[in-house]
Amino acid sequence: MQYTAKYQSPMGEILLAADESGLTGLWFEGQKYYADSLAPEHEEKELSVFQTVKNWLDIYFSGKEPDFMPPVHLIGSPFRLGVWELLRQIPYGETVTYGELAKRIASQRGLSSMSAQAVGGAVGHNAISIIVPCHRVVGADGSLTGYAGGVDKKERLLTLEGVDMETLSVGL
Repeated sequence: MQYTAKYQSPMGEILLAADESGLTGLWFEGQKYYADSLAPEHEEKELSVFQTVKNWLDIYFSGKEPDFMPPVHLIGSPFRLGVWELLRQIPYGETVTYGELAKRIASQRGLSSMSAQAVGGAVGHNAISIIVPCHRVVGADGSLTGYAGGVDKKERLLTLEGVDMETLSVGL
């Protein structure tokens, strides 16, 4: 069974979803793929995991790096899970390119190469925004492309983390 709760962020309402194992979703209202992994049968209920996530988000949106990680339950194909695990390893305040992630996945799988577009598709379908930091992935040219929550939110999140925005640009 999945449960939901809402969080009011400085960037708009966020829908949280969880099951018995941990957080399964965190979506900005209206973002691409909004609640696409949320089970049709779910109920709104305050769980302890939601309080932990809200505390994490309060710290994050205050401009600080939280020193703990809420329990997450990522649900997806082995490929997507591998990409999302790499996202979790991107340090606060830093960015990587889709190509860099593709090289890491290829290396892990013993392949000579991996499509950055395939990695981009997995990044885009990350259901746990912010906590699994897909906003820290940028284009090879430094463009802020591909964030399901919107490029404006991606820019605000990176600015909040202190990323040097002079080296980045808004993609078309």
